[in-house]
Formats: sequence, C-alpha cells, structure tokens
Amino acid sequence: MAAHIGRRLRKGAASTALAAAAVAALAASQAPGVTIDDQGRQTTGAQATPEADSTAADGGDGTATGNGGYYTDLPPLNSPTASPGPTAGPTPGGPVGAAEAGIPATVLDAYKKAAAELRQSKPGCNLPWQLLAAIGQVESGQARGGDVDANGTTYSKILGPLLDGNGFANIKDTDHGAYDGDATYDRAVGPMQFIPSTWAWAGRDGNGDGVKDPNNVYDAALAAGHYLCRSDRDLSVQADMNEAILGYNASQDYLNTVLSWYEYYLKGTHSVPDGTGTVPRHRSDSGANHDPKPGSTENSGTHKPGRPDKPGRPQKPGGPTTSPSDPSTPGKPSSKPPTASDTVDHLADAATGTLSARTGDTFDRKIALTAVTKAGKAVPKVRVRFTIEAGTDATFTGGETVATVLTDASGKATAPALVAGQKTGDFKVRALLVGRTMATEYTATVTERQADTLARTSDTALTCTPGGEFADQVELKATYKNAVADGVAATATLVKSADDPTENDKGPYFKDAQGKTVRTLTGLRTDAKGLLKLPKMYADDATGTFLLRITTAGGATLTVELNVAQASPSPSPSSSDSPSPSPSA
Repeated sequence: MAAHIGRRLRKGAASTALAAAAVAALAASQAPGVTIDDQGRQTTGAQATPEADSTAADGGDGTATGNGGYYTDLPPLNSPTASPGPTAGPTPGGPVGAAEAGIPATVLDAYKKAAAELRQSKPGCNLPWQLLAAIGQVESGQARGGDVDANGTTYSKILGPLLDGNGFANIKDTDHGAYDGDATYDRAVGPMQFIPSTWAWAGRDGNGDGVKDPNNVYDAALAAGHYLCRSDRDLSVQADMNEAILGYNASQDYLNTVLSWYEYYLKGTHSVPDGTGTVPRHRSDSGANHDPKPGSTENSGTHKPGRPDKPGRPQKPGGPTTSPSDPSTPGKPSSKPPTASDTVDHLADAATGTLSARTGDTFDRKIALTAVTKAGKAVPKVRVRFTIEAGTDATFTGGETVATVLTDASGKATAPALVAGQKTGDFKVRALLVGRTMATEYTATVTERQADTLARTSDTALTCTPGGEFADQVELKATYKNAVADGVAATATLVKSADDPTENDKGPYFKDAQGKTVRTLTGLRTDAKGLLKLPKMYADDATGTFLLRITTAGGATLTVELNVAQASPSPSPSSSDSPSPSPSA
C-alpha cells in the first residue's frame, strides 16, 4: 500500500491528567499508533507499512480492496452497553457509547447470513460474523450507517479513492467503468470495498436475486467471507485470521483497526434501524478523491486542491489547458514513468504442453507463461491472475478457482496444479496480466476413468431356487493396461440374452432402497483397489439360466451366468435299509 498522505488526526483532551494517562495507556494496549479524538473515539496512526508498499508497483491486486483508504476510527474504550432504544437517530460524529455497538438491521442480517453459509460450505474456516462486521465498519462505516434499501443495496454507490498511483496503488481500469464509473482507473466499490478486478472472480450472489452486485451488502458480505476463507484458512487460529485480514488490505494499521472492532463486537452488539447507524469521521485517505458524504447523489468525489484531473494535465483559471506533459497530446510522453506491467507486450507460453487428466486426478502438467516486452525481454515482478472459467468442477490445488502469481526473475509465472473434478470435457483457464486487459487462454480436458478388463474375484457358481436369494454376491476387479482401475464408473444389467442387451423382465433381480425390484444398477464405481461388489440378488418364480452384464467406461464388459432351478428332492430310504424287526419275546 502506498504511503497515506496528509493524515492529521486530532487528539482529545482528558479532564484530568490521571484520566488522560489511563486513556493513553488503554489505547496503546489495543493497537499501535492509536490516538483519541475530541469525542473520545480512538483513531489509528497514518504510517505506511512495508508489506503495503510492496504491492503498489505491480497493481496491488494481491488484496480485495487494492490497498485503498479506510476509516481509522476505533471503538470507544468502554464496552458495549444496552441498545439506546428504537428512537435513536443517526449520530455521525456524535457522542460515543452504545450507539457504537449498534449495527443497522439489514447490514447485520447480511453478516450473519454470510457466516451461516460459510459454516455449511467451508466449516473448517470457522468464520465469525463479527469479523465481517469489523471489516464492514472499517471499510464503509456499515454501509454509511445502513444507507441501504430493503434488499440490501446501497442507495448510492460507495466508492474508494481513485487508484491512479497518486498516494495509492496504480490500478488501471479493468471493468470499463461498469462498477466504479471510471474507465481510466479502478476504485474500490460497495460496502466491503472490492476493486472491480477482484470482484470479477470473488463476487457472490448473497441475496439470491441472480445478480452479483458489489453495492449489495448481502452479495458483498458473502464475497468477503469466501475471500477471507481462501487457502484452507482456519480463522479460529489467530495467525490465519491476521493473514486473512492483511490479504484484504495489506497494512499493519488496517489489521490493528479491524481487530479492535472485532474484539469490540465480540463483547456485544445490537440491531438499529437502517439509516441510523453511527458513521465514522476519520479516514486514512483524508482529502483524497474518495466516495461522497452520506446523502449525496454524486459518486465521483472531489479532487485534492490543485490536483490535476488527469496525470500530467494541470488546471488553470478558465479551464484545462494542454501542456507538454499532457498524455492526451499525440507524440508527447507521459510525465509518469511506466510501471513494470506497462512494459509487457505479450504473455508467451512457457512449454505448458497438453493439459489432460482423468476425473479426480491432479494434472501432471502446470500452466506456465512468461511476461515479455516488445524487445523480447522478460518482465519480472508483475502479477498474473489465473482463473478457471465456469462450467467445470475442476480447481487449483487447495480448492480455489483463482490464483494470482508473481512472475519470477525470468519473467515466468506458473499456476498451481489443476485438479480434475468429476465433470468430464474441456474447460478454459484464463491468464490475465493484472492491471491490464492483456490475457491468454488455455484449454484443459478431463476424461472419464477407464477400465479395459473385468474379471470375477471368485469362480463359485451363482445358483438360486425360485423365490429365493443367491448365497453369493458378485464381486469384480477392474484393470486398465494391467494396472488397478480405481474410480471407474460401471453399470450392471440383467439382460435378456447374449445377443439382446435390453433389460430382462423376469428372473433374478436386485432391490432398491425401498425394496422394489430393479434389474439395472447405475452409478456404480470401483473402489481404490479396483474392486466392485454388487448388492445381493434375488430370484422370482422363473427358472433357467440368466445373464448379468457389467460394463465400464473404457469398454470393459463381463457377462456372468446365473442359474435358477428347483432344489433336487432328497432320496427316500429303501426297504433294505430299514432295520430288521426285533425278534419276538
């Protein structure tokens, strides 16, 4: 994150030296760089952090927000108290107290609904809704105090500062202005402040209306939850929680601020009517070109005094004039030096090869490419985002469908290994140079697991009497090119004859879960040892020889004979075998 500019926060004055010392000690214990404003609220300092600065040069796409600005106000030093009552109105900049713990009803519902969904889809993440509330408070003041409609959509857009490299990351437009209204540079958008390029893959439909809208608090909260839970994180582990928060905005001050609100909300919160929440006052990007004040219908913000509308185009009385550094003048170079991503001419494949795997397997080859200048030189330290397009259940290692990779010293970026799902066919992986519209696509193929040989594991004859059940179950072993064929799909059918593969209407049968007669079993699959054991079979009143045919993906077929016959009668004893009568007395 680029250094925050022009941040000046007011320090509050305590009525006594003792009170001032106590407040200062407690504030320092909560987070580094904490000060107290004139209303008793806490605010953090304005220092930039090394980890933030490291992302600015290559587009800052390593975070959800692009490392934009945020509210630095901290919760009051006293713990939350009971709700001030339903008649409490909005208190932007007002006195501290229970109002600080109040979260607008719709916004609070969105956080809790998102956390509940994550408990189902990613139970190992252990996402607390209070963490979403803490981030929502720091990013947008709970959607500007709950300035949302009944569906959770903000009445006007909440936009972060212009990410044009002036005090922030330099992220050129990635959405043609669709989300942020700016076709030159990106801005963070919505209650959870996603930059458009991150929302493009992280966006979710949290309210079920079929639209992924970053300006809707249900959609944004669910997207934030999934974003925090990436990489198999367990947020009940503090190190994982810290990593997740820094992944949202790479600033130590930001981490401290979010954790302060998280701890505060853990002590208790209450619901307040939409539009009546307390709105923070202090921002890390104070004076920057950020979102409008609550109630404004404008979404573009205002420039800093004396700041040009576009880089290299100064303003003069009477309107803008062209200068030698004006980038819009043909043949005139820009006054701003190009970033590393600006120098990339194309993305060249780096011997990726054929991408093919069987269902459930990890692909043996990885997607690799090189960022190259027009002169053919490699470009290191630029970000390439790999995205698995929709329509497949394949993922990268770890279960993610998006991975951002930094090119190495040779300009090479290698995506994590692909893992095939159970859906067969072709799918696309798109590689995009972050901060640019430059992209290339790769095609990967998932094939069905196959077997070319099937054999019974026993040669015991399969016999049964009419109306009875077969004593032995059919067990098979599948192989492919003499190796175990595990996970192979199979179908078992009791056929009419060797030449007629249609299902028989009499003779042996299986039973379904309700005990009904079935003579075709689908969805069968061999186990890790290539074995397949069929359910128990039964016979009706028909006698004779019947056929069971098992087929698998790959063409392996086995036909098994089943015999149904009346039991042979037991021989009756002969007269010669009868004992001689005993002699008479």
